[in-house]
Order: sequence, then C-alpha cells, then structure tokens
Amino acid sequence: MKLLIDKLFKNHELDSDEYLKLLQKMNHQDVEYLYQQSCKTKAMHYGDTVFMRGLVEFTNYCKQNCEYCGIRAGNKKAERYRLSQDEIINICKMGYSLGFRTFVLQGGEDDSYTDEKMVAIIKSIKAAFNDCAITLSIGEKSRETYQKYFDAGADRYLLRHETASKELYQKLHPKMSFENRVRCLYDLKEIGFQVGAGFMVGLPGQTDNDLVQDLLFLKQLQPQMVGIGPFIPHVDTALGMEKAGTVDKTLIMIAMVRLILPDALLPSTTALGTIDPKGREKGLLAGANVVMPNLSPTEVRSKYSLYDGKICTSDDATKCLKCIGQRIKSVGYSVDMSRGDHAEWRK
Repeated sequence: MKLLIDKLFKNHELDSDEYLKLLQKMNHQDVEYLYQQSCKTKAMHYGDTVFMRGLVEFTNYCKQNCEYCGIRAGNKKAERYRLSQDEIINICKMGYSLGFRTFVLQGGEDDSYTDEKMVAIIKSIKAAFNDCAITLSIGEKSRETYQKYFDAGADRYLLRHETASKELYQKLHPKMSFENRVRCLYDLKEIGFQVGAGFMVGLPGQTDNDLVQDLLFLKQLQPQMVGIGPFIPHVDTALGMEKAGTVDKTLIMIAMVRLILPDALLPSTTALGTIDPKGREKGLLAGANVVMPNLSPTEVRSKYSLYDGKICTSDDATKCLKCIGQRIKSVGYSVDMSRGDHAEWRK
C-alpha cells in the first residue's frame, strides 16, 4: 500500500484498479501514511495556511428535487426565505470588517434571482470591496448566464458534481441530467472561473468503484477547488432513514484528491464537523486547506437545512470566526484571511 501511496504522491495519478486497491486494502498505518503524504503535498503548495471564506446562504428556495437535500422543491416542511440585495451587501460589509476577503454566495436554484439581479449583486459587492473575491454556488445555469456572472466580476463558481456515476446521479437527481452537470463545469472552466467540483461520500447505493470514478473524473476535469463531504440524511427527504457516510472514508477521499490535485483548494466542510466534533480539524490533517465560517444572519441559518444536525446555526459571525480560528491553530496551522486564490491565479 505504501508503494501505491508513494506512486500517487509522485505521479499524481493511479489507474482505476490501484485506486480501488487503496480504498479496499489499506490498514490504519497505511491511512496514516496517506495523510502524511497528503499534508506534505499541501505544505509544498500552500505552507501551513488555511484560507477563510465568508459563507452567505442567501436563499433556500430551490426548483430542483435532489433526493438527499432538505431544501428540495418537494419538501413542503422547509421554511423558506430570501435575502435582499441590501441584506447581502450588509452581510459582506460586516464580513469585510472581520477581515474576510472572499465571500461565498450560496443558495438553491432560485429563479427569482434573475440574471439581472445576480449581476447587480455581484457588481455591488465588487464596487464596495474591490480587493475581495466572489464565489458563487447557485447551481446549473446556461453558459450565457455564467458569462454574465463572470463579466460582472464573479471569480469562482462551486458546482459539486455529487457523483461521477451517471446511474447513481440520475437516481438521486430526478429530471436532471448528468451530462448537463458536466457541461456546466466545463463551461465554467472555459469562461475563466476558478471552478469547484466535488462529491459526497457514503451516498445510498454508492460503491468503491463509484468513488474511483470520482477520482478519475476530477483528474480529467482539473478543477481548482474540490468539496468533499459525507452524506448526511435529512429527515424530510426520501433518504431520511438512510445511514450517513463516515468521517474515515471522507478523510481518505480528501487525502487522495490532495495527491491527485496537489494545488487544489480543499475545504474542511461543516458536514464533517456535524458528524464528528473534531471533524473539521481531522479534515485539515488529511489535506484540506479551506474553511468557510457562516456569515448568514442567525435567524435564517437553521432554515438552510441541507441535512440534519447542521452545526453553527446559532453563533454570530464573530464567534464563528474566533471558534474556527482556534480550531485551525489547535492542529498546527495558521489562519489566512486573504482572497486565497488557487496557486495558478497567485502567480
């Protein structure tokens, strides 16, 4: 196993059988070695820094019906909300005063935020804080719409592919198309965004072979960011009684992606912290180098319920920032509040 890990460390890729062997045959010592090599790789590209992003969850309306998601259109129990342009700008103003220089605007696929509204929001943030980066995470759009966002000043776009298995993707995403998801990602890359893909670990029906397909897909796509988190069920969905993914398997996937994409920006997710009190720290020690404290108003945070048990829904932004900063330092890393661009964009 160590020979395979060393090969991955050196070459940044393996064949599918070798990936599968690692996933199925590693013992505890092998996994620890994988983490060591992952962190060594991270240090070569980013030193000991962990980048902070300010997360703004501005709408929980969504027209899609993803089987696992608590804000899916079909969940009639969800308490919906939308933030206005002024509210979003004021949140960014507060975040800027705390030192944030990247804002992640995340929401469901909510058509009430027309192209014109989103362009106005992006331009307003850029006009107020021209040294900041804007990341959007608002789902599938046309290439024309993505171009409008980019021209308005958006820098990055997060669109997790969720799974590279077409069969599993179609099963989990009614009336959506795996091919369209992939089209979106390549459109975003061609336009010039720093692009984020990613997947869930432990989805019902997911196999190790499916996870291998995720690794092969990411190697081909070459995204600048990769979000990897455990599947966590939501009680008001069809998958509400399913078993959650595990921290251990998620950490292994983070470490393997770090070796495949050495200079990728990899968040240690809130989902990790939800299923393990030390989950975010463990994510950093497996190779992640980004965290995203929540800047959303506390009165709406619990309403942005993608899965059950989400942490950090009641603490204000200042407290969240202090808490996560202490967690980062506790595992030997330093906090970086800068834009935190991908290495290619920092040259």
